[in-house]
Amino acid sequence: MTVHGRITRSGGKHRRALGVQAILEWAFRVEKAQLELPLPTDTVEEASGYSLEYVLIQRARLGCQVDGGRYKIGSYTHEDAEVIAATLAGLPDALGGKRMAIRVAELARAGLTPDWMPGAVPRCVPVETRRNQHGDRAKTEVVGIERVQYRGRWRTVEVLACPVTWRPHPEQIAGARRAYGDWWQALGWVREGLQDGGMLREVEVTAAMPKARPWNSR
Repeated sequence: MTVHGRITRSGGKHRRALGVQAILEWAFRVEKAQLELPLPTDTVEEASGYSLEYVLIQRARLGCQVDGGRYKIGSYTHEDAEVIAATLAGLPDALGGKRMAIRVAELARAGLTPDWMPGAVPRCVPVETRRNQHGDRAKTEVVGIERVQYRGRWRTVEVLACPVTWRPHPEQIAGARRAYGDWWQALGWVREGLQDGGMLREVEVTAAMPKARPWNSR
């Protein structure tokens, strides 16, 4: 995968400008950033993810900027990718918290957008079909018994009906699109956090966002 973006200059240095989805894919797919921190040797508390304070402390200890270079060396992760991971790890509970952060990271690592079921239209179809020599036929079931008069005689007959359902179900489509909207809001929060934080050195996040409701696009 190639992450594309324009090049800008900041303080005499070229910076690659990417939309928030592309910058997350760069951090998690290319740079292999992780949400979870390794446990410190002097504590037994469980670490929940990169914090901005952690990244700043590590930079201060080094006393210089790490040269990310063009190619990864060993298991080194670019410091900008760590900042991106740290920002995502701070996603508030109101936007899904840790669960949504993991979801966003997984999609970015796979280079995917949530499936909002494009083109899905609910259709009324039989619940079950069976095949015979005449082809596929909807399966019926007895829903009642009636007495009818036929040629002067009363007969008892079964009332048959074909159970139907909607596929895909409208709620399934609505759920997929709600999940897309939740992901989109999380990306917006990360974008604003990265822009306000001003901690990225070699990349910058632009205002570009995926479509908020792609199913409304003609």
